[in-house]
Amino acid sequence: MKIVLVSMNFSPELTGIGKYSGEMAEGLVARGHEVSVVCAPPYYPAWQLADGYSGRKFVTEQPMPGLTVHRCPVWIPKRLGGLNRMLHLASFALSSAWMTLKLVGWQPQVVFVVAPAFFCAPAAWLAARLSGAKAWLHVQDFEVDAAFELGMLKQPLLRRAARFLEARILSRFDVVSTISNRMQRLLGSKGVASSKTDMVPNWIDVSSIHPTPDAAALRQSLSIADDQLVCLFSGTLNRKPGLEVLVDAARRLAHDPRFVFVICGNGEMREPLESMAQGLGNVRFMNLLPAARVNGLLNMADIHLLPQLRGAADLVMPSKLVGMLASGRPVIAAGLPSSEMAHVVTGCGLVIEPENAEVMAQAIVNMANDPQWRSRLGAAGRLYAECTLDAKAIFNRLDDALVLLVDPHHAQAGVLAAARAASEVVMSAATDAVGVPASSADPAQ
Repeated sequence: MKIVLVSMNFSPELTGIGKYSGEMAEGLVARGHEVSVVCAPPYYPAWQLADGYSGRKFVTEQPMPGLTVHRCPVWIPKRLGGLNRMLHLASFALSSAWMTLKLVGWQPQVVFVVAPAFFCAPAAWLAARLSGAKAWLHVQDFEVDAAFELGMLKQPLLRRAARFLEARILSRFDVVSTISNRMQRLLGSKGVASSKTDMVPNWIDVSSIHPTPDAAALRQSLSIADDQLVCLFSGTLNRKPGLEVLVDAARRLAHDPRFVFVICGNGEMREPLESMAQGLGNVRFMNLLPAARVNGLLNMADIHLLPQLRGAADLVMPSKLVGMLASGRPVIAAGLPSSEMAHVVTGCGLVIEPENAEVMAQAIVNMANDPQWRSRLGAAGRLYAECTLDAKAIFNRLDDALVLLVDPHHAQAGVLAAARAASEVVMSAATDAVGVPASSADPAQ
């Protein structure tokens, strides 16, 4: 079938939504679909255009048979703030609307839009209706809620207006999916009928990300001794996770030569974090690595660290988590006990109070003192990833859902529905076996 995928971020971005939208497009093409992508030129997480790309013109690429990528103009702010972010999103919403509506003539059967950016949803819905296609909205992040909870937008009147518009738009899509069970339930509180919701968790290729001892060269490049323990954070360095707690925890453990903190990534918080860490000999910074080297990076960790701000703890599923679990290393994650992330991490690591460096430092020491416990937690995380987060299985389920959406009376509809239900039973049984609730998780942002 013909599918229009509207996603502001797309390949070759290495983290976050761009990574997942790129892999989704390739996965759908591999299953016989034609995919036309409407996206911005790559700019994330550095917030500057990648070499060879323009933010001022429309460009069409065809990276592989069956996949066409339409790059649309976008304004990239030099300074990040609430208003600048809104203008940034609006610039892409306007330019992408023209391209999305132009693709009505291509006669797609599904228009699939990824939020963020939610600003793109109205044009995507309109394009679906004009072409007689089904409209699918996939929510990676509740950006409206997060913007207010994190203080990016503060006006109460604007908050009410934003939530009203959000509810009206959500209710008009044929399917609204998200990446975790708890986020799916949140859709219900926003007025989306449960029959119209679905869950498409972020995924990992468990064959490319897997436990391996082969990380010695990377450790040596960072002057890390063989007997030291690496506490790793790898991902986008933005404001949302509250990354300052990593440096604060490192400072509290600076007296203990066993620990080295590695912060891998780029983004708006890179320079502030480097300034905070000046004088700390147990902190290393490094840039994001290409996909071929990510497995070695994740396996360099003895302990993965996943900080998060208190206000965002139940609104997002950090995309980094899936890779952490697949690597077979334990996780120390900051989150509320009732959050989706806490349910996922329980049995694979420790869930600690958000924004508390003292608690994080003590959790690191506790894990360091019990190598067998660390090993058991890491093995449980790997099993969870294999059972519930494998990219091939998730793409197969998405493919089934798209077939059923376009043609509910398709000859294979009953077979597909039965297979899907059976896979969910298998997933539930597998996660119960490792003591982890059957829910979703999210990899690398």
